[in-house]
Order: sequence, then structure tokens, then C-alpha cells
Amino acid sequence: MKVLLVEDDRDLAEGLVVALRSEGLVISHVAHGADALKQVDQFHPDMVVLDLGLPDIDGLEVLKSVRKAKPNIPILILTARSALDDKVNALDNGADDYLAKPFEMEELLARLRVMARRLSTAITSQVTIGDVILDTAAHTLLVNGDEVRLPKKEYMTLKILMEEAGRVKTKSMLENSLYEWGETIGSNAIEVHISNLRKKLPQDFIQTIRGIGYTIRQSG
Repeated sequence: MKVLLVEDDRDLAEGLVVALRSEGLVISHVAHGADALKQVDQFHPDMVVLDLGLPDIDGLEVLKSVRKAKPNIPILILTARSALDDKVNALDNGADDYLAKPFEMEELLARLRVMARRLSTAITSQVTIGDVILDTAAHTLLVNGDEVRLPKKEYMTLKILMEEAGRVKTKSMLENSLYEWGETIGSNAIEVHISNLRKKLPQDFIQTIRGIGYTIRQSG
């Protein structure tokens, strides 16, 4: 699997390259946003690890450009920006996950493994996570083998979270997805849908990332 690393801190980048290659990954490292955009077309990475604080182009602009060119490529943000708004902004603009600096290398590798599993999962009509099976063709939900009926908006909300398990979805991202499907959204609709879903799903199946949004962790 090919990973594009965009990081201008030389010492950190060298350590990341060594660690990522030890995982059997093929790495292309660049230190500037402009070079990153070129490498997306030339290197054809399977995943991108992107620092937000680049010397030439703001990382968020690089993120937007990469996401526009490659809608499905997983992108992990590295950021020294501690403000909650910065993290939410990154997620809202297409990042799959973020990791605040300083971080432990093992955590970075674990998050990349989650994204790699999601990337390599064959696309089928069934999404299975633990004891929960969502059939997107039949529009059915099985929990521990029992069918659970869901109202349309709850089903749509769960579908988004399960299909992108391992990725944090902000409230606005969920609202926008429902809106794009022609659904009217109340001011606290997402919180209500999540609350109702939790009553029908295994404990802690849907996890709250405080102040940011929701996620479902992939099993295994």
C-alpha cells in the first residue's frame, strides 16, 4: 500500500518514514503542499498523511484539493493546532481522521491500519460490524441475529456511520448527508436519531467524540 506523507518537520518526517516502511508500506515524502498535489497525480497514493502547518500552502487548502481530485482516498491529518474548531474544520473538509501533535507512533500506525482495512473491504450490500449487520440493498438491520426496524432517518444516519466505520462524522456532515437525500432536518435531529439508535444497538456501538461528532469503530 502506498502512502503519501506531507510533513515539513524533517526529524518527525524521517521517523515517520522509518516507522511506516517497517509496516510494509511504500512511502513518498514531501515537505510542501505544492509538491503534495503533484504527487497525488504522479505517485497515486492509497492514503495520505497530511500536516496542516505547511510552509507554502495551508494544509486545509491541500486537503480540499486532494479531496476534490480523489474523493475516496483516505486522509489522516497531523496537526499542532489544538483548537476544536480546527479539528472540526478538517473533518468537515474531507479528512477521515486527525491526530494531534505530539502523538505516539503506535497510535498513528493503529489509525492507518483502520483506514487500510476500510479501504480494502470489498463493497457489498452488507456491512457487518460485530453483531450488527446492515443490508443496504434490502434496507434491513440485524442485531444479534434479530431484525430491528428503523425509521427512514435513523436508517440513513446509521448507514452513513457504518459504511464509513472508523471515520469521525461531525453533526454538520450527517445533517448535510440527510439534506442531500431530500430530508428536512430539525435543529437537534441528529442528536435525537443517535439517541434512538443507541437504544436499539449494542452498548457503545456508536461512540461520541466529545464536541466533534460520532463514529463507529471497526471490530477486530
